Amino acid sequence: MIRVGNVTIEGDVALSPMAGISDSPYRQISRRFGSAFSYTEFVSTEQLKIGNVKTLDMFRFQEMERPIVFQIFGSDLDTVVHASEIAAERNPDIIDLNMGCSVSKVSHNGSGAGLLKNIRLAGQMIEGIRLRTGLPVTAKIRLGWDSLTLNYLETVKVLEGSGVSAISVHGRTKAMAYTGIADWNAIGEIKSRANVPIYGNGDVQTYQEAIDKKKQYGVDLILIGRKAIGNPWVFGKIAKKNIPWLQIKSVILEHLDSMLDFYPSTDDYALILFRKHFIKYIENLGFPEETKRILLTVTSVNEFKERLESAKLDSKVWEISEMKNENINCETFVSLV
Repeated sequence: MIRVGNVTIEGDVALSPMAGISDSPYRQISRRFGSAFSYTEFVSTEQLKIGNVKTLDMFRFQEMERPIVFQIFGSDLDTVVHASEIAAERNPDIIDLNMGCSVSKVSHNGSGAGLLKNIRLAGQMIEGIRLRTGLPVTAKIRLGWDSLTLNYLETVKVLEGSGVSAISVHGRTKAMAYTGIADWNAIGEIKSRANVPIYGNGDVQTYQEAIDKKKQYGVDLILIGRKAIGNPWVFGKIAKKNIPWLQIKSVILEHLDSMLDFYPSTDDYALILFRKHFIKYIENLGFPEETKRILLTVTSVNEFKERLESAKLDSKVWEISEMKNENINCETFVSLV
């Protein structure tokens, strides 16, 4: 059990925030499968400030997702603090400041990982959000801008001095993006010196690996990102490879129906959004290639469901395949089709 301000979090593993992935439908499924709490996708404070309806809509959630953390990003102190007040009106449990997004148009404008170059400003943001909203404030950071500027210990010290309630650490630099290997020794070093809960993030592929890393490095909780896409079983003790196809198919259909409810439209918008999840649900299952091709292009929900129901595969066939890191970033998910 972890205390983040006045919020209690129970569990060892949680879904990492991912733009285009960690929306309410998938957060609901992840919570049901064992994710300890929920992060929203990261939301622009500039867009919140001007009242962008689509941006505000990204904060929609169901009560079962609690504890719910609204993640925001921005580079201007007044805008970030004002936007946090707007976010707080929607009753989150915690607000998180993104200091880890490596995408150039975010970080090079001083937001996301760009704040690693201006940690005093980040500290002022944390303090401002906390004082203005009365909510616990957390931050997600990286180890530094690049290998020559590994300022993670100083960053943690500044954030703690500003009243941060917890910090999640992605064990890479901004320059690494999602390449290379996450440095868990650095994450462990942060935990050994920190006075607030620390969440570790980077390259965790299974629940057991999460538990092992939690014990080895002493962190309070493990975040799983890319390996959780199409795999909510990663938050529990039974690995997806041991789950029968009928159960996997049932979750696929549940997820699709949830997206259809969450993104109502007169066209195939929700189905198109769902494709990036679907391709990961069936990855490594020996799914028939022709059926997969059709399901990734069909525009009728009924046809999608009918073809999925009729798909036959050997659930014991598990191919060795790795997700290509360059296909995912914190701003958007580019499907593998």
